[in-house]
Order: sequence, then C-alpha cells, then structure tokens
Amino acid sequence: MAPRTRARTRSLLLVAIALLYVFSIPWYRESGASPEIWWGLPDWVTVAVLCYAAAAVCNACAWLLTDMPEEEDGEPR
Repeated sequence: MAPRTRARTRSLLLVAIALLYVFSIPWYRESGASPEIWWGLPDWVTVAVLCYAAAAVCNACAWLLTDMPEEEDGEPR
C-alpha cells in the first residue's frame, strides 16, 4: 500500500474510533425510559461494549498501518 494511502486509511480509522466512543455514550436514551435487555445486559451497555470492541479492532488496524522508525543499528526502537 502506498504511504499516502496508508496515512489516509489510518486517519479514517482514528476518526472512526472517535465516533465509536461518542456513539457509545447513551445520550440517545430518554430519561426515565426502562432499558431493554440484549444478550443479558441493558441495551445501552451492549451498545457501549460493542463500540469499545470495534474501537479496539480499528486501533489494531491503525497500528498495523503505522510506520515505526528504526534505529541506526537496524533494531526497532
């Protein structure tokens, strides 16, 4: 993959991580509404856990696209 494409993809992944963290906050719920149960958890907890898992995957992919500088002796930092 070209360096410019890698940088753009990495930037998009970082934006996706930020959006996932914002979406994980349950401000879409009305106050006093009783939660539905999804997979044994309240719906807002399930959404948050799924967002955090997706953010972790995006973070791992972003790190795979990151170029790490090497030191002069060829050993990574």
